[in-house]
Amino acid sequence: MPADILTIEAVETGGDWTGVLQAGDIDAVAAAVHAQTGACGEVSLALGDDAFVRSLNARFRGKDKATNVLSFPAGEPGFLGDVALARETLGREAAEQDKQVHAHALHLLVHGILHLCGYDHETDEQAIAMETLERRILAGLGIADPYGDEPHAHG
Repeated sequence: MPADILTIEAVETGGDWTGVLQAGDIDAVAAAVHAQTGACGEVSLALGDDAFVRSLNARFRGKDKATNVLSFPAGEPGFLGDVALARETLGREAAEQDKQVHAHALHLLVHGILHLCGYDHETDEQAIAMETLERRILAGLGIADPYGDEPHAHG
């Protein structure tokens, strides 16, 4: 793998991901994140179901529940870390928020990768910076603003 690009290697570990991500989406996200952040290296993406993500969340974060996305920074040269998406949670959230599942999946993937790049949303300032970057990356992918009028939705 060339060291000057960002690549994402995806593996389906559970859930029905049919039609959620289109051909080329993962490479497009990698290119868009790289273009906006300069991030280089490899990301491992697990496309899982709620049970898979719940087990990761319980084991590594002490939270025995499913969540939409988890990020595990690697801290080693050439490998940024792992991102896991939960199919059922992703679908439920998209329906509740009146969003397309495809767009929500891309947003969560971008969000997870930005965590691997050191971005966070613990403070209002961090949330504003991270969400501004998410909006720019997603706009470049043709995805509408996932936050709408909500100022710093995470903080």
